[in-house]
Amino acid sequence: MSATNRFGYAPLTNVVLVAPEIPQNTGNIIRLCANTGSRLHLVEPLGFVLEDPRLKRASLDYGDIAQVVVHRKIDGVFSECPLDRIFAATTHGVTRFDEPTYQRGDAVLFGSESVGLPPEIIQALPPENILSIPMVASNRSLNLSNAVAITVYEIWRQLGFGTANELPLEKEKYFS
Repeated sequence: MSATNRFGYAPLTNVVLVAPEIPQNTGNIIRLCANTGSRLHLVEPLGFVLEDPRLKRASLDYGDIAQVVVHRKIDGVFSECPLDRIFAATTHGVTRFDEPTYQRGDAVLFGSESVGLPPEIIQALPPENILSIPMVASNRSLNLSNAVAITVYEIWRQLGFGTANELPLEKEKYFS
């Protein structure tokens, strides 16, 4: 999964959304991936079509510079990355999201907004790769795009924010 993309750089990380349901969340994550040099993997079924106006509005004009890959099954992701470099974010993770030592090209899985990751996916990974993000104990979960952002920025922080000046993008066209 660390092969270079169409812009000539290896992705910072591989964000994997398994059966995402809300187009606005996925649009926000597309924008995040474009701005961090991450690759987005969407595992079907999707709760929307990629041409959904709500997805396009949330991703703004970043959709054309983000690398988005659609997989029919999670096996497509598992075949591209060693299991020990795949992490999964859940509300029941045993490892806090900032504890692993991340490497460029690692994959982080996130489940759908309503049910999270299926148990069979979680069970396929090493227990120490099941991540959690701290929050108030009585609360259920974070918004998906917020959880992805927290995790991606921690990975980027650990890697020294090096990609920021390496992306060959027109700075005048893509800024917010």
